[in-house]
Amino acid sequence: MKKTTSTRHLLLFCFILMTASSGILASSNVWEGLPVPQFTLNDQNGITKTNDDFKGKWLVLYFYPKDKTPGCTVEAKNFTADYSKYETLNTNIAGVSLDDVESHKDFADTYNMPFTLLADTDSKLSEALKVKKILPWPHASRQTFLVNPQGIIVQHFAKVDPKTHSEELLKAIKKHQGTAKKEPAQENSKEKS
Repeated sequence: MKKTTSTRHLLLFCFILMTASSGILASSNVWEGLPVPQFTLNDQNGITKTNDDFKGKWLVLYFYPKDKTPGCTVEAKNFTADYSKYETLNTNIAGVSLDDVESHKDFADTYNMPFTLLADTDSKLSEALKVKKILPWPHASRQTFLVNPQGIIVQHFAKVDPKTHSEELLKAIKKHQGTAKKEPAQENSKEKS
């Protein structure tokens, strides 16, 4: 009887720990409409980047677990292949992980990435957006925030498939840009009425 109770408690503890670590707290509805937290991070070239460096354009702020791992590589290669489409949509891409500048430099150079990789080595941005996981090792979970040119999060992708995410984002950007372009026209038509 005691062994069964202990096993149940252990399973319950593991479930709670995994749930807390899984990024469930970063639900989509919580972030949409909020500004991206202020950050100052170094990119793969050791250049300091802040929020201001990305304002004025749309931003795909994507978090990923680790440089050069299979899923992260697939996702980065797809962003690289589609990069000209993002440029056409006036959109920057910034990947964020807890890896250091040297690791990012090697990753970016190996796969000829034309976009920014940010080293969140102190986890501040990952923690602020509640994407940091502690199991099986400290890392950022695979999540993306689509940010408008004013620095406001317009969509959060809590579950990301690295194989199809770039395509999914391009559709979302077009949808949001279409919405953004229609809003002033709608306001003008209301004023005329």
